[in-house]
Amino acid sequence: MPPFSPFDLMRLSMNTTTMLVQAQSVIAMRMMGMAGVWTVSPTENARMVSEKMRAGLKAGAAAQKSALAGGSATQIAEAALAPVKRATAANARRLTRSGPKNPF
Repeated sequence: MPPFSPFDLMRLSMNTTTMLVQAQSVIAMRMMGMAGVWTVSPTENARMVSEKMRAGLKAGAAAQKSALAGGSATQIAEAALAPVKRATAANARRLTRSGPKNPF
């Protein structure tokens, strides 16, 4: 297993933090959508369940592929994080474009 540097850990930490901040934004916008304050698609509730399963499967497959290729612990973690981070970023962009509902 190849060694990793403190910079690898810092990159993993930053990518994880970015994903977590975006995830909290997505959760907030979806909750506001359920409350009728944010514009969301009628299929948003079903979408949030199905996308988690898809991202989880992709994350597991990516981690397994990286591990089998002899990746370091940080490389395996980065590989697992990548599909989740992509899905979270896409959701944040999509929901941010929707915006709040017009009260008038």
